[in-house]
Amino acid sequence: MVLAGCSSEGGRETTAAGEGGGGQAAQTEQIKIAMVTHAPPGDTFWDTIRTGAEEAAAKDNVDLLYAGDIEGGRQAQLVQQYIDQGVDGIAVTLAKPDALRDVLAQAEEAGIPVVSFNAGENESAEMGAFAHFGSNEQLAGETAGERLKEEGIQHPICVIQDQGHVGLEARCAGVKEQIPDTEILYVQGTDMTQVSSTATAKLQSSQEADAIIGLGAPITMTLLEAKESAGSDVTVASFDMNGDLAQAVVDGDVLFTIDQQPWLQGYLSV
Repeated sequence: MVLAGCSSEGGRETTAAGEGGGGQAAQTEQIKIAMVTHAPPGDTFWDTIRTGAEEAAAKDNVDLLYAGDIEGGRQAQLVQQYIDQGVDGIAVTLAKPDALRDVLAQAEEAGIPVVSFNAGENESAEMGAFAHFGSNEQLAGETAGERLKEEGIQHPICVIQDQGHVGLEARCAGVKEQIPDTEILYVQGTDMTQVSSTATAKLQSSQEADAIIGLGAPITMTLLEAKESAGSDVTVASFDMNGDLAQAVVDGDVLFTIDQQPWLQGYLSV
């Protein structure tokens, strides 16, 4: 859902102020906050984050600048652009923290306060963020593993759609902590055709696999299609949520999903 401004993908930005959210906007002096994410194009999870951010901006008289790029180096370039513009604050995701370390040090030198959200909770403080809004991804993974063990799962496949993303890697590490025979499968999350074909081939060749775990709602819905194509009877589990995935849980096609409250991540960061 886009509440204001022009759509943002691949580094293009959205500006929103004084719209949506209901109620009367704050009468304080307007400030400018930049939000920079690693959002891939078309992932509805990030629409929810942006909705929360825009509602907070409308409430608190904030000129919100939103941009995202899945590639860490380009994300750092976006942060640098906002530092050069002299914004009053920066909210940033730390999926690839090493790519952002130097530029966030420059934000600190410029006196621009930074918060992190969604990814990078373990790296947040050392990189100068004064707060982080997100979940403990290692713990979330361990919880998923515990739940799968209750179902008798012994050989799950954990599908990572962005190799090197610290949050996704931590989720699968948490599952593996509980179920040592967990196998990691890397796919290209920006290409659902590749996700489907790779997962289908893996399910066809992995005789021991008894579960497959998606780390995002669009990925999991694609894994359901791969399961059908492969003629597999594996259990499907997930992280994150959208309307289709919620219905899949209700219908019994997906065992469970662990949601991390994206609306609050956007709202509280602003």
